[in-house]
Amino acid sequence: MFHTPIVPFARKRSRPVEAAVPRHDVVKFKDVRLYLVERKMGRSRRNFLTQLARSKGFIVDDNLSDEVTHVVSEDSRASSLWKWLKECAPKNLPRVNVLDISWFTDSMREGRPVAVETKHLIQIPLPTEGSPLTPVATVSRYACQRRTTLENHNKKFTDAFEVLAESYEFNNMEGPCLAFRRATSVLKSLPWAVRCLGATQDLPCLGQHTKKVIEEVLQCGRSFEVEKLLSDERYQTFKLFTSVFGVGPKTAEKWFCRGLRSFSDILTDHSIHLNRMQQSGFLHHGDISRAVSAAEARSLRSVIDGAVHCVTPAATVALTGGFHRGKEFGHDVDFIVTTPELGEEESLLPNVIDELKEQGILLYCNYQASTFDMRKLPNHHFEAMDHFAKCFLILRLESSQVEGGLHCAEGDIRGWRAVRVDLVSPPVDRYPFALLGWTGSRQFERDLRRFARVERGMLLDNHALYDKKKKEFLAASTEKDIFAHLGLEYMEPWQRNA
Repeated sequence: MFHTPIVPFARKRSRPVEAAVPRHDVVKFKDVRLYLVERKMGRSRRNFLTQLARSKGFIVDDNLSDEVTHVVSEDSRASSLWKWLKECAPKNLPRVNVLDISWFTDSMREGRPVAVETKHLIQIPLPTEGSPLTPVATVSRYACQRRTTLENHNKKFTDAFEVLAESYEFNNMEGPCLAFRRATSVLKSLPWAVRCLGATQDLPCLGQHTKKVIEEVLQCGRSFEVEKLLSDERYQTFKLFTSVFGVGPKTAEKWFCRGLRSFSDILTDHSIHLNRMQQSGFLHHGDISRAVSAAEARSLRSVIDGAVHCVTPAATVALTGGFHRGKEFGHDVDFIVTTPELGEEESLLPNVIDELKEQGILLYCNYQASTFDMRKLPNHHFEAMDHFAKCFLILRLESSQVEGGLHCAEGDIRGWRAVRVDLVSPPVDRYPFALLGWTGSRQFERDLRRFARVERGMLLDNHALYDKKKKEFLAASTEKDIFAHLGLEYMEPWQRNA
């Protein structure tokens, strides 16, 4: 038997230990911290890619820590990778970008972290089982047929939808804006949480775009489209400018196109002439851009109630809007006030304004006299604002008036704050229609009008309900009468948070 002579293996020249070589790579991207998964990649390739990334200004951690923002892997089996990641259990895992090597190579080629797109993601496999707790076939396409409380089981989706709807509104794109608001309303009404895309199959008002956002949130925990919007300069500027009382999207767009980006840009530009409402909006922005609490709303109810009854003891005062629907916080406080005799309401608001002035709490007032004329109804074209007398106010609310104190900014020691208050004064026979319209929510009211028109052949607004077939106005002494005319089950205000 022959034996092959034993020849010693030639040893490769040992490379210097990399860690011993001092490096002076400049960190360019402090908000991005990478971790390269060695599984499937191999140690030598991982070391090479680590050096490459660091040479381009990236931070690369050798261990999977809670500070890591981007995990990069060449493991194509998502299930095994995610199982391993969950076993490592970093606290910030839900916020980490788990990415295919393609994102890394794109970033190296560009010399910067490229935007994370769906194609880059190694996504959590969705569960194949799971069904809603109630049959989706029972969900109506009209918000006025869905009882919607403040308990939202799908907030992670509706929050994303509302950003997208607002962005479309800023861009004057009514169709897509309305589509996302309808989808938001449907998800808010569900008594169960959407856990897989299949559960939305038979839900109304969910189109391809909305379902794409739902799928992305399910798989990644967030919407990249929404994150891109939130960091977009145009969206941020519009959001800032429209937070000012008296500034709408059109004014915001005009200022943005002029290159203005901040309040100081506007207030130091002498060519811009602010109207009285906008001047007050900037003056009291810190207060009126901060949410009003339910306790503050109750205190204002006492203030308005006292002022109204000083003028007309028999008057009716009703708190409307979000607080009437049970919300704990809102942007302003709305009231409907009326008198028991037709015609008496015409002088009510001017006298209430005088009373508030005498109390020294009126910081701003914009009064609009009534243009309501029953002879001009029915109106076949919906108008955003009704024709009743109204006033838009900013009132001074003292801390001593509020149970539990004011909802103020930290460090505010003034002992008072400015609050936005709206007063509307319809004739007493129009009161139920005005109360229904001003209670909201906006989507509930929109669908209520649409249901009346499409399903019942009627016209509904804050003034009246008109039957087009009978060619007559339908009388109502309460909100329940209006629901009955429409053939709808009555919904309490707290069930109208669509």
